[in-house]
Amino acid sequence: MIDAQQDVRSADDALESAAQRVRGIDQSSLISQVSAAVDQLGPVLTETADTVDAARRAIDLLPAMLGANGPRNYLIMFQNPAEPRAGGGNPGALALIGTDGGRISLLQQATSGDFPRFPEPVLPLTTETAGIYGNITGRFIQDVTLTPRFDVSAELASEMWFQRFGTRADGVLSIDPVALGYLLAATGPIDLPSGDQLTAENAADLLLNQVYQRYPAGAEQDAFFAAASAAVFTRISTGNFDATKLVEALAKAGDERRVLVWNASEEEQLLLADTSLTDMLPTKEQQADAFGVYINDATGSKMGYYLDVQTESGIAQCGSGGQVLGLRLKFTNTAPADAATSLSDYITGAGIYGVTPGNFNFKVAVYSPPGSYTEGIQRDGADLPVQPALDGDFPLSQFRLELAPGESTTIDVAVSTSGVSKQPFVVSTPKLHLFETQQLALTCEFAVQ
Repeated sequence: MIDAQQDVRSADDALESAAQRVRGIDQSSLISQVSAAVDQLGPVLTETADTVDAARRAIDLLPAMLGANGPRNYLIMFQNPAEPRAGGGNPGALALIGTDGGRISLLQQATSGDFPRFPEPVLPLTTETAGIYGNITGRFIQDVTLTPRFDVSAELASEMWFQRFGTRADGVLSIDPVALGYLLAATGPIDLPSGDQLTAENAADLLLNQVYQRYPAGAEQDAFFAAASAAVFTRISTGNFDATKLVEALAKAGDERRVLVWNASEEEQLLLADTSLTDMLPTKEQQADAFGVYINDATGSKMGYYLDVQTESGIAQCGSGGQVLGLRLKFTNTAPADAATSLSDYITGAGIYGVTPGNFNFKVAVYSPPGSYTEGIQRDGADLPVQPALDGDFPLSQFRLELAPGESTTIDVAVSTSGVSKQPFVVSTPKLHLFETQQLALTCEFAVQ
């Protein structure tokens, strides 16, 4: 990687320069054949430039993270989307890895049960974080990902690890079992001490659902997760995998926000600025015309495994230069009708927090484009009470839902803004199943009675 750095930088500079030149061409006086060629070349150059830019960032950052300049320690959080958090899921399993001169070592593993209930937040929380998500964000390792801001989650998790074990991490990485399944397409199946074989096809189901049916005790679950993590780490650290498929798997996981990275070094973290690897919020390029949809479990269960979320978005021109952006969310609890008895208490939550077993109770925070104004929010055609707030530049509306097995509900959100000309993008907490956002036809009266 170090040997390739200069060549990749030169290629990145050349492609970005070419893309800018093509974008700057005045096509008003061109004949149609030439104009069409410019239209064809522009997107190809831009896409290629973006790809090489990503390679440049990686090749500039990874040698340092891999210990080229001395040993490093990194904390890995394995987020569990079966118990969703805005940032991905409950980080119930953690590991500390060491890097030195390109060699990677698994130093220590831990679970959320190894951490105390801190009486106060381990680091000061912003007014927004504390007001929207509560001070539990900074007190419980399970709740550091209640916010979609991964830099906040990572700093809190790093500090909790330091206070518990005395080791200061140089950065924090996050991954979920779905992304692990993508990696297994590159490594091939992995045999586990339990006798199971972990494959690309069964990883998510085995790690997010079957383990809780098979092992009712938390200690047994923790042992299974630790063994699975160690087995996968051993396979990858030995280099026994298809490198091309591994890169493809990481790229797919990164696009879906299933892999997140925070470096304690501000200079190194700047190399990832405005990418989908830094947090769950829309990137700077997406912000003007994007919604963020973030889910936090309120059941104390693993019922999030059964939550399907489908999204539609659209735009309507309303008045002089103004637009209404519309978002439709359909939430479905896909659990079996007899979930209360057929699923384990560990999955349903056993009603500990007052939720009927089999039901899924959760909070949703919808982030709107900076500068926009919420015109209306409805649930199944009726106005829905919400908690309005502001997180940095993002206006947001937070509300709570509860769905019984097989139940669906539809949420419509309308916001007014200006300067938008395309279908809004949707960034959301990555679920087990991802559905492509569909186009929504709407009028200026959408979601407003």
